[in-house]
Formats: sequence, C-alpha cells, structure tokens
Amino acid sequence: MVCRLIIEESKVIRMYTPVKCYKPYHSPYDPCPPTKQKCYQTPPNLYLNYQPPGLQQYPLNEALYRGTLWPCLYDSYPSNEKGEKG
Repeated sequence: MVCRLIIEESKVIRMYTPVKCYKPYHSPYDPCPPTKQKCYQTPPNLYLNYQPPGLQQYPLNEALYRGTLWPCLYDSYPSNEKGEKG
C-alpha cells in the first residue's frame, strides 16, 4: 500500500509516495544473484517545507496514539521488509 499526501500550498497540489524503489546495478561478474528491486521509506516531514498555519489536527488522545498532532505528518511503520504498511 502506498500512502499519498496532498498538501495545498499556494494552489499547487503536491503528491508524493513515501516508499521509493530503485533497481540496483548488477555486474556481469558478480557471482551473487541480482537483486531486482530495493525499496526504502522516507518520512513525510521531508516533503513539508514549513508548517503552514491552520493545519488539520488530531484530537489529543488520537495524537498521543499516532505520535503526531498533524495528520499530514503521520506515517505508520511498515509491517514487513517489502514496505507494506501495518
């Protein structure tokens, strides 16, 4: 599952995916089997330049449960190594 965050900033809608994947180089002389794809996760705060005023907030009990006050900064931990959310 790939989460997407939409932040409206100066009427420009930005979308990103927190899971990035790439295909590593495999040398023809490498005896190991090639890795077809590697993925890693990036935190949502990388895509928020500054905290705009009036951001939506969680209620306090939910904010304590999620670890952040703002839904746009919430990102759950992956449940396995393939980057799926738990």
